[in-house]
Formats: sequence, C-alpha cells, structure tokens
Amino acid sequence: MMKAPVFMVAVITVAVGILTTTSASAASTQAPVFGEVWQTVKDNFFDPALNGVDWEAARERYRKEAEAAGSPDAFAAVVNRMLSELKTSHTRYYTAREPEYYQLAGIFWPFASKKLKPFLRGGTPRYVGIGVSTAEVEGKTFVRAVFDGLPAAAAGVRVGDQILDVDENPFHAIGSFSAKENQPVQMRVQRTPDAASTTVVTVTPKSLDPATMFLEAMKASVQVIEESGTKVGYVHIWSYAGETYQEQLEDELSGRLREADGLILDLRDGWGGANPNYLWPFVAPPLTMTSIGRDGKRTDYRTGWSKPVCLLVNEGSKSGKEVLAYYFRKARRGMIVGSRTAGAVMAGRPFVMSDGSVLYLAVNDGLLDGTRPEGNPVVPDLEVPFPIPYAEGGDPQKTAAIAAIVKAVRGKQPSP
Repeated sequence: MMKAPVFMVAVITVAVGILTTTSASAASTQAPVFGEVWQTVKDNFFDPALNGVDWEAARERYRKEAEAAGSPDAFAAVVNRMLSELKTSHTRYYTAREPEYYQLAGIFWPFASKKLKPFLRGGTPRYVGIGVSTAEVEGKTFVRAVFDGLPAAAAGVRVGDQILDVDENPFHAIGSFSAKENQPVQMRVQRTPDAASTTVVTVTPKSLDPATMFLEAMKASVQVIEESGTKVGYVHIWSYAGETYQEQLEDELSGRLREADGLILDLRDGWGGANPNYLWPFVAPPLTMTSIGRDGKRTDYRTGWSKPVCLLVNEGSKSGKEVLAYYFRKARRGMIVGSRTAGAVMAGRPFVMSDGSVLYLAVNDGLLDGTRPEGNPVVPDLEVPFPIPYAEGGDPQKTAAIAAIVKAVRGKQPSP
C-alpha cells in the first residue's frame, strides 16, 4: 500500500542521532515549518476538500500556539492536534526526537537516501535505542511491545512494564539513550500496580538501523512451541514494508518452521506495507518438486503451506497488514485472533520540512473489493482483550492463538 515518496527541499542538522535546538532557535524555525506543514497538506492531501475541514480556520486556531511552543516536542504536539482534525490515518508529523522518525526514514530509504543522507549523522537513519515501543496510559509510560532479539528483550524488559526513569532521569525514547551507545543504563520499572514491584533492569542501548532491525527481530521471533503434543510454529512480522520480509517468511516456512503442525502469523504492531500476494504461500495449491541425483538420492522441494494457520492482529495492525487480514478471511484460510485492527488503510508519503522534520501524509485512498477499508477495522473471529499496563510479559492473545492451532490440528477448529 506504500508508494515511492516525494520529498521537499530540506536542510537539517543532527547531533548524536537527535535533532537539537534551543528555545530561541526553535521559535525562529517553528513559524515557517508550521506554514510548510499546513501548505503541504493543502496541496497533497488525498482529498482536495480536506475531509470537510476548514483548513484556513484550522491554521488560525493552531498557528499562534505552535509558534509559541517552547520545545520541538511541544510544537509537534500542536501540529499533530491540527492534523488529527483530518481524521485520516497515515497523517502525522514526526521529529528526530522519536524512534518513528528514523523508522519511517528506514522504510523509505531505497527511495529517500539521496534526500536524507545529508541530514543524518553518518548518512544513515540509525538511532540509539533498546528496541521497544511504548504507550501512554493515564499519564504513565508503559512498554507496549518488545522487539525480539534487541537489547530490551535480551535484558528482560517485559510488555506491561511501567517505565519510571532511566539513570534516574525521566524516560525519553531517544534522549534517554542517544549518548549512551554500548553503555549499560539502569531503567527503573514497575511491574504490577503495587509500587513494591519496582525493579531495575540493566539494558545496553545500541545503534539500531531501521532498514535491518525489523528483519533481525523477525528472525529472532521464530519459535516452534510444543503444546499438548502439537508443534506450533510462530513468527512475528514487525514490519511488512518490503519484499525482504516476505522472502524471509518463505525461507522460514521451508526451514525452521517446516516440521511444525500449524503456524501463528503475528501481524501485531510495527509497520504495514504488505500487499495481497504475500498470502500466496497459504492460499495457493502446494507444489512438490523432487530432484533425483545419480546416486538415486531424492530431495523434495515444497512450496506453500497447506497446514493450519492462525493470524494474530491488534489495533497496531495497520495498512498492508489489514489488507492481508481482509483477504485471509475472504479465503477462509484460518482463524483471526486478537483485537480489532486500526482501520488505517491509506497510501502515505513522507515530505521533509525545512528543519528536517517529516510530515507523513495520506496521498491516496483505496478500496478492497469496492469497499473502503479506511475506518473499517478487521474484527477477529476470536476477540481477546489485552490490557497493556502491568501485563507482566503475559500475552493472552498469543496463548489463545496457540490453543486455536492445537484445535485446528486435531480437526476441531470451527470455520471462521
């Protein structure tokens, strides 16, 4: 669902992997950047009528507050409030003070490298981090996802941990780690509502390359879980923004997952980017080719996956991942387990502003079989609540998916 990006001319200064600015310099750049964002939306948003929003009036409502914002974070918050009035996915303003800025750059890197290299330290979209995503709940920061194989996972950080501080300073997704590459940091977390559950996790941040880290996390996620005499294969596709991920999936199906009795394909969180033909291994007729050597030795090569498969989704499953879920259901290939997807299916494109910040903007709408998926989430066959705060690393959705595969292997799974 993603297209090659369009970029505006931009100039950016990056230090230690994070865009830095003083309050005075922020004030001098925020007025023109606000104007750039506003104009870019007006000129490029998928709907010339701007979803019925009076865009001129919106500029007047937010302009003074944006220009007076005392920090890049405060400025971004104002801009994103304005953009939220469009009520459209794939429309958000990012700064170099958040991991998603670099991740977005990495996703579009094959198209964006010439434009972005001068703006990033070392000419790549690397940032120093630990490999988590977080969620704000009632003013508290919780770990929403832990990327497999990255520093946080190795250190034992759990989904549901409330992050209290890092080296006794307030947590910041970029600022807490940007100057501490390969240096152990002390992250204080609370694991249950009881403050007595507070513990300190020692984690060593490293330089993360978004162009490769999601593939590394995908490889590290692969498991074959023994449950009630059934071998349940599992793989988490954190990003589907490129054919590399599909190629890796197919390698795993014929490799480490080959002997599994069934498969869980986890599409929760991360980034989208998939297209419908990525379902080919699961819906096409399985094919077998046998190679016979001079010595008579036979080697079978199989394509496709005809065994049971279960899709895991949640509100973090967006864009191309939702397209896969839609057609997976249409093919009646197996159960969909989890929570409702985001209903965020637009074609987005990044535009670089004059200070190096990025406006990710919905530039194309789309239909699936004549129906507009934007705003219409995929509802799982089996809905399983997953409250993040204080989850203590538990995963009720994955547990339910394992049970669904066991039933399917035993021939007891109901039709989705």
